[in-house]
Amino acid sequence: MSVNNKFSYHNTEIKKQLGGKSIRTVTIKNGNGYKSVTKYHNGKKVYTIKKPIHKSHINLISLGTFIPKLFADCKCNNNKTRRNK
Repeated sequence: MSVNNKFSYHNTEIKKQLGGKSIRTVTIKNGNGYKSVTKYHNGKKVYTIKKPIHKSHINLISLGTFIPKLFADCKCNNNKTRRNK
């Protein structure tokens, strides 16, 4: 299967949790796609990670297939904290 260059897709999932929320977004335009995860804590944006989607995953999304663990590699490894001085 090949990627259709005219295929466009956009989906946003918002998960609200105690003290914050996380937004997971998938955007595909002209056969090129990106996935991003944004984390908020008490109204402040903590981090955003944006990565390209593999071509085989774009094919599965165009067919309407669920992809488990699509956002598994979009985690923040930064353990720094903000301090008030």
